[in-house]
Amino acid sequence: MAFEALGELLDEALTLPIRGKPYRVPAPSAEVGLLTQALVHAAAVAADGGRADEQVLADAAERNHYRDVLGPTYDELIADGVSWPELKHAALTCMVWIAQDRVAAERFWNSGGDPNRLAPNRAARRRSGGASTTKNPASTSGTSTPSAPARAKAKGKRRK
Repeated sequence: MAFEALGELLDEALTLPIRGKPYRVPAPSAEVGLLTQALVHAAAVAADGGRADEQVLADAAERNHYRDVLGPTYDELIADGVSWPELKHAALTCMVWIAQDRVAAERFWNSGGDPNRLAPNRAARRRSGGASTTKNPASTSGTSTPSAPARAKAKGKRRK
């Protein structure tokens, strides 16, 4: 078995529909991808109450990171006169795509960036049919703990 050409395996673009027009955003450079990963991580650390990496934030501030993640599509969006919320949502969606994957980016896009729409609340789950019926996976460790009666029985059989 041989390795297939990487370009044929990876979908290296995102198409975002804005105002009825599809905008194709190509994959960023490795440098932009690495900075985006670090920036998203720093933001997550800060959101959890930790201390963000100030150098990463300074690097992102020195650059127009939205322009970087949107690539040539940035100029097309500006020329078409999109609104600030549309540009911001497109750029943040691309950051999710870069830091995570296409599925996460689609969820973010379709939620309008609203975290409440990303993770439905309890009432919404009830309206949609109640609690999940997915069972927790069984332990795969190969070990088990005997029940209390089995432990007592085994203890009684031990010779001292």
